[in-house]
Amino acid sequence: MKFSVFQLSRRGGRAVNEDRMGYCYTRDAALFLLADGMGGHAEGEVAAQLALQSIAAQFQREATPALADPTDFLNRAVITAHQHIQRYAKLKKMADSPRTTVVAAVVQGGQATWLHCGDSRLYWVRDGKLLARTRDHSYLEMERGAATPLLLAHRLLNRNVLFTCLGASGMPIFDVSGPHPLRSGDRLLLCSDGLWGVLKEPALLHGLSILPVDHAIPALVDSALQIAGNKSDNVTALAIEWEVPEDVHNQHGVETDTATTTQWFASTIQSSHELDTLDDPLDEDEIERNIAEINAAIRRSAARKP
Repeated sequence: MKFSVFQLSRRGGRAVNEDRMGYCYTRDAALFLLADGMGGHAEGEVAAQLALQSIAAQFQREATPALADPTDFLNRAVITAHQHIQRYAKLKKMADSPRTTVVAAVVQGGQATWLHCGDSRLYWVRDGKLLARTRDHSYLEMERGAATPLLLAHRLLNRNVLFTCLGASGMPIFDVSGPHPLRSGDRLLLCSDGLWGVLKEPALLHGLSILPVDHAIPALVDSALQIAGNKSDNVTALAIEWEVPEDVHNQHGVETDTATTTQWFASTIQSSHELDTLDDPLDEDEIERNIAEINAAIRRSAARKP
Protein backbone atom coordinates (compact mmCIF):
# COMPACT_ATOMS: atom_id res chain seq x y z
CA MET A 1 0.00 0.00 0.00
CA LYS A 2 1.03 3.57 -0.61
CA PHE A 3 -0.80 6.52 0.89
CA SER A 4 -0.30 9.91 2.50
CA VAL A 5 -1.95 10.64 5.84
CA PHE A 6 -2.24 13.64 8.16
CA GLN A 7 -4.25 14.21 11.33
CA LEU A 8 -4.84 17.23 13.55
CA SER A 9 -7.02 18.11 16.55
CA ARG A 10 -7.58 21.44 18.31
CA ARG A 11 -9.48 22.16 21.53
CA GLY A 12 -11.16 25.32 20.23
CA GLY A 13 -13.23 27.22 22.78
CA ARG A 14 -13.99 24.17 24.93
CA ALA A 15 -12.37 23.46 28.30
CA VAL A 16 -11.47 19.89 27.26
CA ASN A 17 -10.73 18.28 23.93
CA GLU A 18 -13.05 15.26 23.81
CA ASP A 19 -12.11 14.33 20.23
CA ARG A 20 -9.71 11.50 19.45
CA MET A 21 -8.27 10.27 16.16
CA GLY A 22 -5.60 7.85 14.98
CA TYR A 23 -4.63 5.19 12.49
CA CYS A 24 -2.83 1.87 12.32
CA TYR A 25 -1.71 -0.38 9.51
CA THR A 26 -0.09 -3.63 8.53
CA ARG A 27 1.55 -4.52 5.25
CA ASP A 28 -1.81 -5.12 3.56
CA ALA A 29 -4.48 -3.23 5.53
CA ALA A 30 -4.99 0.16 7.17
CA LEU A 31 -7.51 1.43 9.71
CA PHE A 32 -8.39 5.09 10.22
CA LEU A 33 -10.46 6.21 13.21
CA LEU A 34 -12.04 9.34 14.66
CA ALA A 35 -14.29 9.67 17.71
CA ASP A 36 -16.02 12.69 19.24
CA GLY A 37 -16.83 12.32 22.94
CA MET A 38 -20.31 13.68 23.56
CA GLY A 39 -20.80 16.74 25.74
CA GLY A 40 -23.53 16.62 28.33
CA HIS A 41 -22.32 13.22 29.50
CA ALA A 42 -19.44 12.56 31.89
CA GLU A 43 -15.98 11.71 30.55
CA GLY A 44 -16.70 11.97 26.84
CA GLU A 45 -12.96 11.93 26.19
CA VAL A 46 -12.75 8.53 27.92
CA ALA A 47 -15.49 7.12 25.67
CA ALA A 48 -13.67 8.41 22.58
CA GLN A 49 -10.34 7.03 23.79
CA LEU A 50 -11.84 3.65 24.60
CA ALA A 51 -13.54 3.44 21.21
CA LEU A 52 -10.25 4.01 19.40
CA GLN A 53 -8.28 1.65 21.63
CA SER A 54 -10.84 -1.12 21.38
CA ILE A 55 -11.22 -1.02 17.59
CA ALA A 56 -7.46 -0.67 17.04
CA ALA A 57 -6.71 -3.60 19.37
CA GLN A 58 -9.16 -5.80 17.49
CA PHE A 59 -7.60 -4.69 14.18
CA GLN A 60 -4.16 -5.68 15.42
CA ARG A 61 -5.42 -9.12 16.43
CA GLU A 62 -7.18 -9.82 13.14
CA ALA A 63 -5.16 -8.04 10.42
CA THR A 64 -2.47 -10.67 9.89
CA PRO A 65 -1.65 -8.91 7.63
CA ALA A 66 -5.12 -8.53 6.01
CA LEU A 67 -8.61 -8.72 7.47
CA ALA A 68 -10.69 -11.72 6.43
CA ASP A 69 -13.69 -9.42 5.80
CA PRO A 70 -13.48 -5.65 6.47
CA THR A 71 -17.27 -5.26 6.68
CA ASP A 72 -17.62 -8.04 9.21
CA PHE A 73 -14.68 -6.67 11.16
CA LEU A 74 -16.21 -3.18 11.43
CA ASN A 75 -19.60 -4.57 12.47
CA ARG A 76 -18.09 -6.60 15.29
CA ALA A 77 -15.48 -4.05 16.35
CA VAL A 78 -17.96 -1.21 16.93
CA ILE A 79 -20.17 -3.41 19.13
CA THR A 80 -17.12 -4.47 21.14
CA ALA A 81 -16.13 -0.81 21.57
CA HIS A 82 -19.65 0.01 22.76
CA GLN A 83 -19.47 -2.81 25.32
CA HIS A 84 -16.06 -1.64 26.55
CA ILE A 85 -17.46 1.83 27.25
CA GLN A 86 -20.41 0.38 29.13
CA ARG A 87 -18.07 -1.89 31.10
CA TYR A 88 -15.91 1.09 32.04
CA ALA A 89 -18.97 2.94 33.38
CA LYS A 90 -19.98 -0.11 35.38
CA LEU A 91 -16.51 -0.48 36.88
CA LYS A 92 -16.57 3.17 37.98
CA LYS A 93 -20.18 2.90 39.20
CA MET A 94 -21.20 5.84 37.01
CA ALA A 95 -24.85 6.86 36.94
CA ASP A 96 -24.54 7.91 33.30
CA SER A 97 -22.05 6.19 30.99
CA PRO A 98 -19.64 8.14 28.78
CA ARG A 99 -20.73 8.40 25.16
CA THR A 100 -19.08 9.04 21.82
CA THR A 101 -19.62 9.11 18.09
CA VAL A 102 -17.23 7.21 15.84
CA VAL A 103 -16.25 6.97 12.19
CA ALA A 104 -13.88 4.25 11.00
CA ALA A 105 -12.46 3.37 7.58
CA VAL A 106 -10.58 0.25 6.49
CA VAL A 107 -8.50 0.36 3.31
CA GLN A 108 -7.48 -3.04 1.98
CA GLY A 109 -6.88 -4.42 -1.50
CA GLY A 110 -7.28 -0.97 -3.03
CA GLN A 111 -10.80 -0.64 -1.62
CA ALA A 112 -12.28 1.40 1.22
CA THR A 113 -15.00 0.26 3.62
CA TRP A 114 -16.28 2.59 6.32
CA LEU A 115 -18.61 2.67 9.30
CA HIS A 116 -20.08 5.56 11.25
CA CYS A 117 -22.25 6.04 14.32
CA GLY A 118 -23.45 9.53 15.18
CA ASP A 119 -22.39 12.71 13.39
CA SER A 120 -18.66 12.30 12.89
CA ARG A 121 -18.33 12.19 9.12
CA LEU A 122 -16.38 10.64 6.28
CA TYR A 123 -16.05 12.39 2.90
CA TRP A 124 -14.80 10.60 -0.23
CA VAL A 125 -13.41 13.03 -2.80
CA ARG A 126 -12.02 12.48 -6.30
CA ASP A 127 -10.66 15.31 -8.45
CA GLY A 128 -12.35 17.86 -6.23
CA LYS A 129 -15.78 16.22 -6.53
CA LEU A 130 -17.69 14.55 -3.71
CA LEU A 131 -18.34 10.88 -4.41
CA ALA A 132 -19.92 10.06 -1.04
CA ARG A 133 -20.31 11.21 2.52
CA THR A 134 -21.80 9.59 5.58
CA ARG A 135 -25.30 10.56 6.66
CA ASP A 136 -25.47 11.73 10.28
CA HIS A 137 -27.59 9.79 12.75
CA SER A 138 -29.46 12.95 13.71
CA TYR A 139 -33.08 14.01 13.45
CA LEU A 140 -32.07 16.71 10.99
CA GLU A 141 -30.54 14.22 8.56
CA MET A 142 -33.28 11.65 9.08
CA GLU A 143 -35.95 14.15 8.03
CA ARG A 144 -33.95 15.80 5.24
CA GLY A 145 -36.07 16.29 2.15
CA ALA A 146 -39.37 16.87 3.94
CA ALA A 147 -40.60 20.46 3.85
CA THR A 148 -43.83 20.70 5.85
CA PRO A 149 -43.90 23.56 8.40
CA LEU A 150 -44.22 21.10 11.27
CA LEU A 151 -41.19 19.07 10.20
CA LEU A 152 -39.15 22.20 9.51
CA ALA A 153 -39.87 23.40 13.06
CA HIS A 154 -38.97 19.97 14.42
CA ARG A 155 -35.66 20.05 12.52
CA LEU A 156 -34.77 23.42 13.96
CA LEU A 157 -35.50 22.25 17.50
CA ASN A 158 -33.61 18.97 17.19
CA ARG A 159 -30.94 19.80 14.62
CA ASN A 160 -28.08 18.83 16.94
CA VAL A 161 -29.78 15.86 18.60
CA LEU A 162 -28.36 12.42 17.81
CA PHE A 163 -30.48 9.32 18.14
CA THR A 164 -27.55 6.91 18.55
CA CYS A 165 -23.98 6.74 19.85
CA LEU A 166 -21.57 4.36 21.54
CA GLY A 167 -21.95 3.96 25.30
CA ALA A 168 -25.69 4.55 25.67
CA SER A 169 -27.97 2.00 27.32
CA GLY A 170 -29.33 0.60 24.05
CA MET A 171 -27.41 -1.05 21.22
CA PRO A 172 -25.92 1.53 18.83
CA ILE A 173 -27.29 2.11 15.35
CA PHE A 174 -24.56 2.38 12.73
CA ASP A 175 -24.10 2.22 8.97
CA VAL A 176 -21.43 0.44 6.93
CA SER A 177 -20.61 1.33 3.33
CA GLY A 178 -18.37 -0.41 0.81
CA PRO A 179 -16.13 -1.79 -0.33
CA HIS A 180 -15.49 1.09 -2.74
CA PRO A 181 -12.60 0.84 -5.25
CA LEU A 182 -10.11 3.67 -4.85
CA ARG A 183 -8.17 5.42 -7.59
CA SER A 184 -4.84 7.16 -7.37
CA GLY A 185 -5.36 10.60 -5.85
CA ASP A 186 -8.64 9.77 -4.10
CA ARG A 187 -8.98 11.38 -0.69
CA LEU A 188 -10.87 10.29 2.40
CA LEU A 189 -11.58 12.83 5.14
CA LEU A 190 -12.71 11.81 8.61
CA CYS A 191 -13.79 14.77 10.73
CA SER A 192 -15.78 15.84 13.78
CA ASP A 193 -18.71 18.25 13.65
CA GLY A 194 -16.39 21.01 14.84
CA LEU A 195 -15.10 21.08 11.26
CA TRP A 196 -18.04 20.26 9.01
CA GLY A 197 -20.50 22.20 11.18
CA VAL A 198 -18.59 25.44 10.56
CA LEU A 199 -17.23 25.16 7.02
CA LYS A 200 -19.70 25.00 4.17
CA GLU A 201 -19.33 21.87 2.10
CA PRO A 202 -18.02 23.55 -1.10
CA ALA A 203 -15.29 25.30 0.89
CA LEU A 204 -14.42 22.10 2.74
CA LEU A 205 -14.13 20.07 -0.47
CA HIS A 206 -12.16 22.79 -2.24
CA GLY A 207 -9.71 23.10 0.64
CA LEU A 208 -9.26 19.35 0.82
CA SER A 209 -8.57 19.07 -2.90
CA ILE A 210 -6.17 21.87 -3.79
CA LEU A 211 -3.30 21.08 -1.39
CA PRO A 212 -1.49 17.95 -0.18
CA VAL A 213 -3.27 16.58 2.86
CA ASP A 214 -0.49 17.70 5.24
CA HIS A 215 -1.21 21.29 4.20
CA ALA A 216 -4.95 20.99 3.56
CA ILE A 217 -5.87 19.70 7.02
CA PRO A 218 -4.12 22.47 9.03
CA ALA A 219 -5.65 25.08 6.72
CA LEU A 220 -9.16 23.66 7.14
CA VAL A 221 -8.86 23.31 10.91
CA ASP A 222 -7.49 26.85 11.28
CA SER A 223 -10.28 28.21 9.10
CA ALA A 224 -12.96 26.52 11.21
CA LEU A 225 -11.43 27.87 14.41
CA GLN A 226 -11.24 31.42 13.06
CA ILE A 227 -14.84 31.38 11.83
CA ALA A 228 -16.27 29.91 15.04
CA GLY A 229 -14.14 32.09 17.32
CA ASN A 230 -14.47 31.69 21.07
CA LYS A 231 -17.51 29.44 20.65
CA SER A 232 -15.60 26.89 18.59
CA ASP A 233 -16.16 23.22 19.31
CA ASN A 234 -13.24 20.80 19.30
CA VAL A 235 -12.03 20.58 15.69
CA THR A 236 -10.51 17.31 14.53
CA ALA A 237 -9.69 15.94 11.08
CA LEU A 238 -7.79 13.03 9.58
CA ALA A 239 -7.27 12.69 5.83
CA ILE A 240 -5.57 10.23 3.52
CA GLU A 241 -4.64 10.44 -0.14
CA TRP A 242 -4.50 7.06 -1.84
CA GLU A 243 -1.49 6.15 -3.99
CA VAL A 244 0.19 9.55 -3.87
CA PRO A 245 1.82 10.31 -7.26
CA GLU A 246 5.61 10.02 -7.40
CA ASP A 247 6.08 13.71 -8.22
CA VAL A 248 4.26 14.88 -5.07
CA HIS A 249 6.66 15.63 -2.23
CA ASN A 250 5.06 14.72 1.06
CA GLN A 251 6.77 13.93 4.35
CA HIS A 252 3.69 12.11 5.64
CA GLY A 253 3.65 9.31 3.08
CA VAL A 254 3.38 5.65 4.05
CA GLU A 255 4.61 2.71 1.98
CA THR A 256 4.09 -0.80 3.30
CA ASP A 257 5.44 -2.83 0.36
CA THR A 258 8.88 -2.99 1.95
CA ALA A 259 7.61 -4.64 5.14
CA THR A 260 9.75 -7.71 5.80
CA THR A 261 7.19 -9.66 7.85
CA THR A 262 3.47 -10.31 7.57
CA GLN A 263 3.11 -9.54 11.31
CA TRP A 264 4.50 -6.00 10.97
CA PHE A 265 2.20 -3.43 12.60
CA ALA A 266 2.29 0.33 13.20
CA SER A 267 -0.14 2.55 15.10
CA THR A 268 -0.60 6.11 16.38
CA ILE A 269 -3.25 4.99 18.89
CA GLN A 270 -2.32 4.68 22.56
CA SER A 271 -2.91 1.21 23.97
CA SER A 272 -4.15 0.30 27.43
CA HIS A 273 -3.89 -2.78 29.64
CA GLU A 274 -7.58 -2.24 30.43
CA LEU A 275 -8.63 -3.71 27.09
CA ASP A 276 -6.88 -7.01 27.80
CA THR A 277 -8.64 -7.57 31.12
CA LEU A 278 -12.00 -5.94 30.48
CA ASP A 279 -14.04 -9.13 30.50
CA ASP A 280 -12.26 -10.72 33.48
CA PRO A 281 -13.44 -10.43 37.10
CA LEU A 282 -11.57 -7.51 38.66
CA ASP A 283 -10.90 -6.53 42.23
CA GLU A 284 -10.99 -2.90 43.35
CA ASP A 285 -7.22 -2.42 42.98
CA GLU A 286 -7.27 -3.73 39.42
CA ILE A 287 -10.19 -1.47 38.57
CA GLU A 288 -8.28 1.57 39.84
CA ARG A 289 -5.16 0.57 37.88
CA ASN A 290 -7.17 0.13 34.69
CA ILE A 291 -8.88 3.50 35.09
CA ALA A 292 -5.52 5.14 35.76
CA GLU A 293 -4.08 3.63 32.57
CA ILE A 294 -6.98 4.93 30.49
CA ASN A 295 -6.58 8.42 31.96
CA ALA A 296 -2.82 8.31 31.38
CA ALA A 297 -3.40 7.45 27.72
CA ILE A 298 -5.81 10.39 27.45
CA ARG A 299 -3.26 12.76 29.00
CA ARG A 300 -0.57 11.60 26.59
CA SER A 301 -2.95 12.15 23.67
CA ALA A 302 -4.11 15.56 24.93
CA ALA A 303 -0.53 16.74 25.45
CA ARG A 304 -0.01 16.56 21.70
CA LYS A 305 -3.22 18.49 20.89
CA PRO A 306 -3.21 22.08 22.15
